[in-house]
Amino acid sequence: MTEPFADERFEPEVLEHRRAFTGRVWDVVSESFPYHDETLHRDYVDHPGAVAVAALDEADRLCCIRQYRHPVRAREWELPAGLLDVDGEPPLEAARRELAEEVDLTAASWHLLADFMTSPGGSDEAVRVFLARDLAPAASDYVRRGEERDLLLRWVPLEEAVEAVREGRVQNAIIQIAVLAAWVERQRGWRGLRDPGTPWPRHRARGR
Repeated sequence: MTEPFADERFEPEVLEHRRAFTGRVWDVVSESFPYHDETLHRDYVDHPGAVAVAALDEADRLCCIRQYRHPVRAREWELPAGLLDVDGEPPLEAARRELAEEVDLTAASWHLLADFMTSPGGSDEAVRVFLARDLAPAASDYVRRGEERDLLLRWVPLEEAVEAVREGRVQNAIIQIAVLAAWVERQRGWRGLRDPGTPWPRHRARGR
């Protein structure tokens, strides 16, 4: 019988672990481990992980926000999203919080849309994207600061978002994956969507 097409977990013995840099949001870790007949040394970003929300209204328009991102010097179109930086907060609750804080919305219907690693060769960042529907206004007293002060909200028809991804006009990885996943699920009539509480085999908890 052919094995399922799936990633394989592998946990080598870590011979050395040190925190090379401690930052405000993420750190850089340096580790050594045996692999085959040699010892490898790797540095990577130790990231708390994140959640994002693909919120669709009754006309299948996607709630998108434009926000300045300094490392890439661009105001990117993104989804409401945020770090898993509240101790003990389940991913779904973090997603609910981010949807309310960033775009003043709540949703009655939630499903799991996608799980992925952003850059597994250099970071342990894992992102979980939720599909949110049956939207309604949410009361929020969240004060937006920094780059969030000039957030621009736009409702984009899913078809238009797909074309923007295909043509390279939006390049944020989270919104690209969410848009294409939502398109596939809609083509399937939204049947078989995963439960939002599905266990998440994320990389180990952040070891600060």
